[in-house]
Amino acid sequence: MSNPILRVLMMAFAALVAANALEAQSSTGEAKAGKDLFVKYSCYACHGFSGQNGPGARLVPMKMTSTGFINYVRSPRTRQMPSYSAKVLPDGQLGDIYAYIKTLPDSPPASSISALDQFKEH
Repeated sequence: MSNPILRVLMMAFAALVAANALEAQSSTGEAKAGKDLFVKYSCYACHGFSGQNGPGARLVPMKMTSTGFINYVRSPRTRQMPSYSAKVLPDGQLGDIYAYIKTLPDSPPASSISALDQFKEH
């Protein structure tokens, strides 16, 4: 392959394919194992058992990709959350936790909760 532009395009394409394969691999975690890890590593202590009712950030609905989630856990933007290295929590286990979080239901809209009707202004 003597054309340098074609070589660069082929390398970029190969990198894109590899990145997509990694994303697919990490987003196919096992939710059951993820639930056990969520409890084992006390994620619930800050994020609640529902992923949305603790002093930590809401995890539900999960808006990050699996790769984004893994990167965030490795290097959080806040000091409140500890970082977890790949030695402590391998990517596969973080993929399991991500899969579990994706199974958690979103909270219903406030307008659908009849007990809140008493607080509406008339």
